[in-house]
Amino acid sequence: MNDRLPAGWAQDFLGPDFAALSLPLGQDAEGELSATLVRYLGERASGPDAPWEGADVLYVHGWTDYFFQTELARRIAGLGARFFALDLRKYGRSLREGQTPGYIEDLSGYDDEIGAALRAMRTAHSGRRLVLLGHSTGGLTLSLWAHRHPGRADALVLNAPWLEFQASGAGRHALAPLVEAGARVDPRATLPNVDFGFYSRAVSSRFDGEWDYNEAWRPERGFPVRPGWLRAILAGHATVAARLSIDAPILTLLSSRSTFSTRWAPEMASSDSVLVVDEIAERATRLGRSVTIERLDGALHDVFLSPAPVRGAAYAALTRWAVGHPL
Repeated sequence: MNDRLPAGWAQDFLGPDFAALSLPLGQDAEGELSATLVRYLGERASGPDAPWEGADVLYVHGWTDYFFQTELARRIAGLGARFFALDLRKYGRSLREGQTPGYIEDLSGYDDEIGAALRAMRTAHSGRRLVLLGHSTGGLTLSLWAHRHPGRADALVLNAPWLEFQASGAGRHALAPLVEAGARVDPRATLPNVDFGFYSRAVSSRFDGEWDYNEAWRPERGFPVRPGWLRAILAGHATVAARLSIDAPILTLLSSRSTFSTRWAPEMASSDSVLVVDEIAERATRLGRSVTIERLDGALHDVFLSPAPVRGAAYAALTRWAVGHPL
């Protein structure tokens, strides 16, 4: 038995340094909803070399993803913070039989689990500062949340946030009416899959990467894309394009370049094969008044899943920024 487990928490499958807490969210047409909060229980740094001592970090994953990055948790604890990660409804630990993976029709719906997570963390009532850390769709979700909830977050760290559609703003404007029409007819219909599995090839230890994870929760070619969900994403992109007013300092970590092809190319193992990073960098400048952008040569879409030297550079950039932006 793990005697370090907080009351009400269960041992997580990631090992004795991790605990999990189910967060009930009511129900929708597909049944009972819940999210899952994961907590790192390992040692945290303290003293002058721990710029985030006294802070809590809440991590939110991206599309077709869940929290499995134990190295990230340990690195954040090395900055002095308590680390928490949230598996959103219908993702990872929170996905139930019969549910449509990853499906939501309004990104503001995630306010429910973010609020529940913060209450479980007791951040708001303990005087601890809050750092939000989001990857890809999680970065979009947290950016919109911070904009709607001024004064709640003390810092926002974005790991390749999905702030704009891959075909740019013009492509988004052209696609939005078609997606809207499809969402009205059948919001859960399956759209054509344009994920060729190249990003998974760069990440998974089964192929050219170094990471092991549950492929039922993170399938090689992603979850099916559905009109109701895509409408919510495009609405989020439009909101970012119109500019947000996040009142916390923001760090955005991105690869230095993107690579797109309908066939595997070796460059995909050292670049972002999911997002147009130049456009994401521009969109990041629209999030708030204090935005730092770090471009990392050789980084993958998830910079913290990049080859060891690259993710080492990413953690170094994060540490420099944390020191330079005291909470």
